[in-house]
Amino acid sequence: MSAIDQLLRVARRYAEIEDVPLSTVSSRVFDDGKKLKALEDGGDINVGRLERALRWFSDNWPAGDWPAEVSRPAAAEEARA
Repeated sequence: MSAIDQLLRVARRYAEIEDVPLSTVSSRVFDDGKKLKALEDGGDINVGRLERALRWFSDNWPAGDWPAEVSRPAAAEEARA
């Protein structure tokens, strides 16, 4: 599974838990309601932005299971230690 596929899997799970459309999730993470759709359609993202997005999800994860097939980044405090 590619890194973009992993990001999309996490984003879809977050949308499911929060009961919001993917465009809302995209706005929360990227301040761009169309970015996740662009990725679904074959768009690209640089590594730093992808890593920041996964960190955002990890730091802001709601009650519910993180997708088991995607490694979850350490909490922001742990990453700084």
